[in-house]
Amino acid sequence: MISPRIAFVDADGTLMETGSMIAESAIDAVRAARHNGHLVYLSTGRASVEIYPAIRDIGFDGFISSGGGFAEIGDELVIERTMPEAAVARMISFYEESGYDFYLQSFDELFPSPGVHDRFADYYASGEKRKAGAGYATASVTGAVDPALKAFADVRPFSLTGIAKSVFLAGDLRAYDRVSDALSGDFHVITGTIPHMGRGSGEVTLNGVNKGSTILRLLDRLGLDAASALGIGDSSNDIEMLQVCGVGIAMGNASDAVKAYADEVTTTVQGDGVWNAFRRHGLI
Repeated sequence: MISPRIAFVDADGTLMETGSMIAESAIDAVRAARHNGHLVYLSTGRASVEIYPAIRDIGFDGFISSGGGFAEIGDELVIERTMPEAAVARMISFYEESGYDFYLQSFDELFPSPGVHDRFADYYASGEKRKAGAGYATASVTGAVDPALKAFADVRPFSLTGIAKSVFLAGDLRAYDRVSDALSGDFHVITGTIPHMGRGSGEVTLNGVNKGSTILRLLDRLGLDAASALGIGDSSNDIEMLQVCGVGIAMGNASDAVKAYADEVTTTVQGDGVWNAFRRHGLI
């Protein structure tokens, strides 16, 4: 009899092409692994509110969201790692003084600055043109109107409470360096999670808050050993996940910098990367 395993699977760049297309083989892999008695958790930089029904309907045992800010077992929120109000205020002040667009993630809400909507609208529009030109048959995770664009259009006063992560967006390719210099004493600052923006964007959580450290807390709660866990991802916010899981697997479309932290590399999203990784390790 096969011993049950637990797998943590990233969303954008792993289950799906960033922003839209879910690989059918990844859906099949998650469902087959769970049918075989294994646990599969989504582990994403998205806020919980950004895990739209088409993603949730794949079927997961739980979720890690906001890059480790929150964890759910089933639909029960069991871990919250949010920032003190003073830290959120400091972060907002720096972004506004620098003229950077940004949004804040709480468990169930997004708080965008005014320019975020237009940045993503332009990106999604250009992405659809690229896919059409490449002959992709798209299977959107969101439907005709992306819910993210609706959320990013809802500009209102920022909340200082319940915030786990921020994402900054700037035309300035030195933005990551500037944010890191200003905030890294108290915050964990990374870049590379929005590929088309390069070092003009990044994510900010409190020091010590990342997917990997939250996975360890969750595994302790579940009574499971990290040595039995698989982690699959493609981005810089997946590095700690790849490090703490017994087997860290980078997607074929990951950068070389991320692959350097992995125990092995699977194929790309459209090359059935999740399916092949699960198959290799006996989950399916």
